[in-house]
Amino acid sequence: MLLKEYRICMPLTVDEYKIGQLYMISKHSHEQSDRGEGVEVVQNEPFEDPHHGNGQFTEKRVYLNSKLPSWARAVVPKIFYVTEKAWNYYPYTITEYTIFDNEAKDLEREVCFIDIACDEIPERYYKESEDPKHFKSEKTGRGQLREGWRDSHQPIMCSYKLVTVKFEVWGLQTRVEQFVHKVVRDILLIGHRQAFAWVDEWYDMTMDEVREFERATQEATNKKIGVFPPAISISSIPLLPSSVRSAPSSAPSTPLSTDAPEFLSVPKDRPRKKSAPETLTLPDPEKKATLNLPGIHSSDKPCRPKSE
Repeated sequence: MLLKEYRICMPLTVDEYKIGQLYMISKHSHEQSDRGEGVEVVQNEPFEDPHHGNGQFTEKRVYLNSKLPSWARAVVPKIFYVTEKAWNYYPYTITEYTIFDNEAKDLEREVCFIDIACDEIPERYYKESEDPKHFKSEKTGRGQLREGWRDSHQPIMCSYKLVTVKFEVWGLQTRVEQFVHKVVRDILLIGHRQAFAWVDEWYDMTMDEVREFERATQEATNKKIGVFPPAISISSIPLLPSSVRSAPSSAPSTPLSTDAPEFLSVPKDRPRKKSAPETLTLPDPEKKATLNLPGIHSSDKPCRPKSE
């Protein structure tokens, strides 16, 4: 299990970040999703923690098929996703990415700082309109961030995201966990750049308005991705009495009957072959049988050699 803490400074207040992050996650997920790829929202609901207070719990499935390197495609299922569980308490976020479950908790964490203005992103995701070094907000006047902006910019807040990645397959664990963390870091960097670059779109929204936007976008995104069954599904089904046991709903439905199927039944009036005798009579074992074959004579007398 690989544990990392990501720290992301944003030129926003904490209250602004609450709305901006919700808007960004919804729009980003919809833009990056296609059939079988992207982020599917499974659960999204308020949550209360005794230590952190009120927050929001989300569970998502992040489909990574197109992002898998060649070495991974050969060993993972065709339909591959990780489950993301996030507890958002603003500005603290606890995120867990699970592929195979594991209860180990006491691990050292690596702290990673993300700079939305200066850190490089994959070239295919770059847009100048979403580059904080070039973007300037019309509604807030913020933008065109320069190197060192985190030391002087006002307002500023920091989002803490604790991310756990677990993949327990011998020989692949380290490579897969490092790969997933790389993908997670890219998503966090790109998403938070967009949250700031889209500030003029969400700045005037209330929490109720962004929740409605989130609900509508989430529904559209899930439809866009499509519903896929897991590559391997194992479920516990209670045993039923033989009289009521039936096949799973996914199997073809065949009515249970004690009668043989029609194609196995013997016709009632099957015509007999004319060459076959009506009855079979066995020979009487007490009687001696004589077999006459052409050129061969059989009798009870002993055979004697013919004299010259």
